[in-house]
Amino acid sequence: MKRPNTQKLKDFLEDAIINGRLLPGEKLDPEALSKQFGVSRTPIREAIQQLSASGLVVVLPKKGTFIAKVSFDQLIEMFEVMAEFEGMCGRLAARRITEDELIVLKAALLRCEDPAIRANPDDYYYENEHFHNCIYNASHNAFLATEARQLKQRLKPYRRLQLQIRGRVTDSIQEHRNIYSAINAGDAALAEERLRQHVLIQGENFGDFAVRVKAYSDLSREPIQNARNSITK
Repeated sequence: MKRPNTQKLKDFLEDAIINGRLLPGEKLDPEALSKQFGVSRTPIREAIQQLSASGLVVVLPKKGTFIAKVSFDQLIEMFEVMAEFEGMCGRLAARRITEDELIVLKAALLRCEDPAIRANPDDYYYENEHFHNCIYNASHNAFLATEARQLKQRLKPYRRLQLQIRGRVTDSIQEHRNIYSAINAGDAALAEERLRQHVLIQGENFGDFAVRVKAYSDLSREPIQNARNSITK
């Protein structure tokens, strides 16, 4: 799958931040990124804006862009809220989905199951995103769908990180099948519960996820604080 330069650059920086290749307080060098990726400053600027919206970088006026520190507790809280949003969308979709929307949802499910897609966690992530968007649309609640999409965007780096855990893509596909089955059957309560469980990080997956994120979040944020202090002086 071909992705725009901005998206590819953002995905690369997300991975570097989450996996500790870029450390809290480290300053991004737009010129170096431009040379490394062979792109203009425009996609770099757009990628930085998106990373800032996700809370992964801090843009300090006249100082530059610095890697931010992740609050693990806040991250888990956001996943909990995301699970509730997803569950609500699933419950409403099971009651309100149209026949045409059900066809689109089934197509999105089959796309996720494509061997070429599931072999690459990043490619799978974007097809997975489309599957969830179909459910948001089928909820026929524009406010809820907007809130869910905004929070999902903030969590994107960590949801992508989840998919790198061994066996997670296979599990996710089976969960999608179960979700589709519940929505297709019009079982609102079951669709809500299956979507909630799909988003929540539990059991061994939680342990694996926690180790990777905490290793990053425990790093010092002093360089960022020092840069902020120098602005106010």
